[in-house]
Amino acid sequence: MTSNDPRYQIDVSVVTRHLPEQSLPEQERYAFAYTVTIRNNGLLAAKLLTRHWIITDGNAKVQEVRGPGVVGEQPLLQPGQSHTYTSGCVLATPVGSMHGSFGMQAGDEHAFAAPIKPFRLAVPGVLH
Repeated sequence: MTSNDPRYQIDVSVVTRHLPEQSLPEQERYAFAYTVTIRNNGLLAAKLLTRHWIITDGNAKVQEVRGPGVVGEQPLLQPGQSHTYTSGCVLATPVGSMHGSFGMQAGDEHAFAAPIKPFRLAVPGVLH
């Protein structure tokens, strides 16, 4: 569950880019990279334990991805610290979106979810 408690404030920002060198449009393969920055704006240290992504392509096909950590890491963020990583996904359409949450555990053992707001994946020039 998410929290409005100031002890447990994790902010997530995402920057995306299309990877034309890894895309094959004629085979309905559109590759994207996304760089995520997770910042602990709370009052307690918090460890990222899990990830949950909901990925939707332009045909409304949904994939869910759940797993431990991010790119093999479970970073511990002290108040004011941030962690940045880059990952990627492949869609069957030139436009899609992602959102989800990170499962966190604070230094006082309280478990909470850090929401990841929806963001768009799009081949440049596809959307006006």
